[in-house]
Amino acid sequence: MTDAPLTPIEIGLTAAIVTMEDEEPAILVAGDGATGEPRAGLPFGAFDPLTHRTFEIGLRAWVEAQTGLAVGYVEQLYTFGDRGRHARPGDTGAHVVSIGYLALTRMPENLAALRATGAGFEPWYRFFPWEDWRDKRPEILNQVILPLLEDWAGRAAKPAPARTLGRRERVRSCFALGGSPWDEEKALDRYELLYEAGLVEEARRDGREAALARQTVPRLGEAMRFDHRRILATAIARLRAKLKYRPVIFELMAREFTLTELQRTVEAISGRHLHKQNFRRLVEAAEVRPRPGGGRRRCSASAARWCRSARRRGCVWARAPRDASALIVMLPRSSSLAG
Repeated sequence: MTDAPLTPIEIGLTAAIVTMEDEEPAILVAGDGATGEPRAGLPFGAFDPLTHRTFEIGLRAWVEAQTGLAVGYVEQLYTFGDRGRHARPGDTGAHVVSIGYLALTRMPENLAALRATGAGFEPWYRFFPWEDWRDKRPEILNQVILPLLEDWAGRAAKPAPARTLGRRERVRSCFALGGSPWDEEKALDRYELLYEAGLVEEARRDGREAALARQTVPRLGEAMRFDHRRILATAIARLRAKLKYRPVIFELMAREFTLTELQRTVEAISGRHLHKQNFRRLVEAAEVRPRPGGGRRRCSASAARWCRSARRRGCVWARAPRDASALIVMLPRSSSLAG
């Protein structure tokens, strides 16, 4: 028995670095000047086990070295290693497996270091325009996405790994059809469905049959390098879910903020409008009090009382990091805040 040569593998670290800019969630992106690649991509760096003891240490080190950013909250998302995910034409190099991370930071005051590297923050709805429901149902859904998905769902699927739900059921569940509610946490499911149906540029670039069979692929948001839009969709879904049970929102807020600023930040991340009076009643019921001498608010209630209050209301309350007295409201688990 002969041993077949193994394909070399390179471990990379890819970061979806999120901040808030002008009440919009923004993601750090950069072109690839070394290859002339114009499409936006997420920051990426190789993991060196001789230099960095852990993946997270490596991530923080190269992000700060390349961009000057010291990210706050960091969470590992997923391992992205599909065949061909990082290949270039004629590429014979190592297969790149990326460890994806979600990182949160406040917008830096000095952007000179970022501009020097060719990086910058861009609104994440530029890449996922169908995910922003704050003002109304996005027109791109009814005008473009749903007719194409319904046509695709009506076609006979080729033999594939068995799925619990068929195409029509998956479209209905992901895109709020037939009375199904819109679930903001299904951002990744929606993107992967569009990819499978051949409706995003990345599917054509990767040679997927459904995309190659189309004369044209609609412009559904801006494409990204490699599978970086999938990584970003994973980050969006994770952050939206995290808002409901962890105080991660504070990594994006100023040290002091108004209730309006808090609500708009939560709305921007979740892509949903929240009923103002319901939102404020929940905050006031938790005994948020104005800071003396100013209009910005913080709470003096004890953590134990807040947790008991949260459980009674079916909501999740959280404490701001590094400040045990500053407690604030997160999204409720129910939809009672939605307008």
